[in-house]
Amino acid sequence: MKSFYTILASVGLVAAHGYVDNATIGGQFYQFYQPYMDPYMGNNKPDRISRSIPGNGPVENVSINDIQCNTGAEPAKLHAAAAAGSTVTLHWTLWPDSHMGPVLTYMARCPDTGCQNWSPGTSAVWFKVKEGGRTGTSNTWAATSLMSSPATYTYTIPSCLKKGYYLVRHEIIALHAAWAYPGAQFYPGCHQLNVSGSGSTVPSTNLVSFPGAYKATDPGVTYNAYVASTYTIPGPSVFTC
Repeated sequence: MKSFYTILASVGLVAAHGYVDNATIGGQFYQFYQPYMDPYMGNNKPDRISRSIPGNGPVENVSINDIQCNTGAEPAKLHAAAAAGSTVTLHWTLWPDSHMGPVLTYMARCPDTGCQNWSPGTSAVWFKVKEGGRTGTSNTWAATSLMSSPATYTYTIPSCLKKGYYLVRHEIIALHAAWAYPGAQFYPGCHQLNVSGSGSTVPSTNLVSFPGAYKATDPGVTYNAYVASTYTIPGPSVFTC
């Protein structure tokens, strides 16, 4: 039986992976970091709102710093202006149909001076703002909608958030080889916001760190996606105002 799963997983290995290519935030278009272009542009490298990623491949170890914003991620220089309560639209590269899995979005408040020189390290500062997993025991997952064009995903900035700078961590967890650990593939990426509004809330409960939020033994990390069983999304519950 395991060899059957191995064959299915190997199909996914030859398929392209993916990342967030661009976003619409506050009515403005933002091109995200381009891993196959930006590193080679020298002094002409454009400033972005998204942190660097090395390519379209995954992180597979939940206990290393790369699980936070991807391998070798560096802070971006810019922030996108967005109002609390507004919706952000993320445009993924087309996601392979073999890579079923959940989609999760977290936020962390940056220093008052901005996110451009800051990283959370192992501090528990992240709160979850959206999650989607498996629809019952069907073959429909949160990532399914990204497998066809337009590959868009939206999240809403909580309306009660205190204005300021925030780092957003958005990821797909691909489960096509997750029946044993390591096997799950994590595709995180981070972008930076300057949030406006009249809210006063700074989330202080159910905060997690990356690494730290996920464990190899979590049922949402080690999971056989080829069996019709309910799925438990990893991480904390979603923050609500």
